[in-house]
Amino acid sequence: MGRATLLLILGVLAAPSLRAEYIVLRTGLRLHVTGYQLVGDKYRLQMTGGKLEVAAADVAAIEPEDVFTPLPAAATPAAAQPLYRDLVEAAAKRYNVDADLITSVIAVESNFDPKAVSRKNARGLMQLLPETAAQLGVKNIDDPAENIDAGTRYLRDLLQKYNNDVALALAAYNAGPEKVQLYGRVPPFAETISYVKRVKRDYEKSKSQSPAKTPAPTGPVAAATPPRTSQSQ
Repeated sequence: MGRATLLLILGVLAAPSLRAEYIVLRTGLRLHVTGYQLVGDKYRLQMTGGKLEVAAADVAAIEPEDVFTPLPAAATPAAAQPLYRDLVEAAAKRYNVDADLITSVIAVESNFDPKAVSRKNARGLMQLLPETAAQLGVKNIDDPAENIDAGTRYLRDLLQKYNNDVALALAAYNAGPEKVQLYGRVPPFAETISYVKRVKRDYEKSKSQSPAKTPAPTGPVAAATPPRTSQSQ
């Protein structure tokens, strides 16, 4: 890695970190990224300070954020949650899903960044894969209103499918319903286990700090198996 690239990395590290994984380089540096994608022999990283490409050979490990001390609440942009709260509340009412659960999914999936793109090309606030978005009738995957509406509808279907078992619904949102069916529980994937833990922790914290809002859906289990989204294995 050249000196210019190393200086750029150090500059990005100095910027406030928000969420996602850590890219650990063989030099010992840790990059806190909001998304990454393997393109050929390079990793294309998205982070708070911009974008960066590093050689795949220079990457020693990819670690979930949950391994490290959680960032203080002040690290989240102050305007982020109010900015999308109306859209969340509308989707919560439309699909009978708890608004705080939707917000917690958005926080972990994208940290309220409507332009977030994952290493698997999941996009937007609720990190929908393009093919999933198409199945859900989304015309503009980067539009916050469409993304939240479709992501909430998918989450509603999963909650119905798993009889309102939040852990299983979140696991299916992350790894896919077929993986939950295969194992009959939260799949034993480090990424999925960490994802479920982080969303539930944020959700439980929000419920302890505010009165109950829209309840989770009730009724029969959804007959159809919802499409994959987000971090499907």
